[in-house]
Amino acid sequence: MTYNDAYELVHLANGAWSMRSREDDETFHPGIGPVAEAESLYVRQLRLIERLNQAQEEFVIWDVGLGGGANALTAIRLLGQNAYPGKTLRICSFDHTLKALEFALAHADALQYPLGFEGAISTFCRLGLADLQVMNLKVRWEWHPGDFPSFLASHRSGSQATSGVPAPHATFFDPHSPRRNPAMWTVDTFEALHACISPQRPCSLANFTRSTLGRTAMLLGGFFVGVGSATGEKEETTVAASVPGLAGQLLDARWLERAMRSDSAEPLRSAVYTRKPLSAATLDALRAHPQFSRADQ
Repeated sequence: MTYNDAYELVHLANGAWSMRSREDDETFHPGIGPVAEAESLYVRQLRLIERLNQAQEEFVIWDVGLGGGANALTAIRLLGQNAYPGKTLRICSFDHTLKALEFALAHADALQYPLGFEGAISTFCRLGLADLQVMNLKVRWEWHPGDFPSFLASHRSGSQATSGVPAPHATFFDPHSPRRNPAMWTVDTFEALHACISPQRPCSLANFTRSTLGRTAMLLGGFFVGVGSATGEKEETTVAASVPGLAGQLLDARWLERAMRSDSAEPLRSAVYTRKPLSAATLDALRAHPQFSRADQ
């Protein structure tokens, strides 16, 4: 293992190398490693290759939780290898710091995914912006530092400071867990994220969780929510979207029945992690959601 002030390399059971935050005591991409997880959880599950090639405009990804850059760089590599001529991609990465990405660059040989992008990563870390050409694909990669819920509030209110950030077609939602980072998992956060999506630009979101309180927060935030594919140690993950057709296999009435029996289903209303069963008001709100109130439910 290799140490610096904040991170260390971790050798996973399948032989891949990943990173661990020493401060948060959390390993990034712990199941199958950074590249395999980014490809299965985000690129393939959100059908990004197909959707990029169908888009008649710049395709926009919000990369929430940049970390060591594995999600963004894996997407750039795979989309670049499969893009039709003339396609453009913009990745807006959000994080408080670039230290994890700098660590990944310093350990590119072990981690693998930074290889071939060393110059772009160096430019990105220096300027907060990098322009790349990956085969047919033109890429702009930009960093938006700071607190993501605060960014959402500013963007939603039409603040000049955030007005240049385009609405996303897809979102990589990869913060730390609700227990470690509760502010990112509140109903208000998902409601603000949903408000930033353009009605003319349907958006899907993927995340590693299968937690009931996380899914409930997404639903109350305005998203349609579906069962995501398995990845690594996770038997299922979560996909959410602004329209039901992008959310895959939607959670159904059986899920709602299980949620009613759960002792950890009430969504977070503030940046304090709690475990509670559904309140009567939340249950009523879920039953009124279009996902559960449709005639076929």
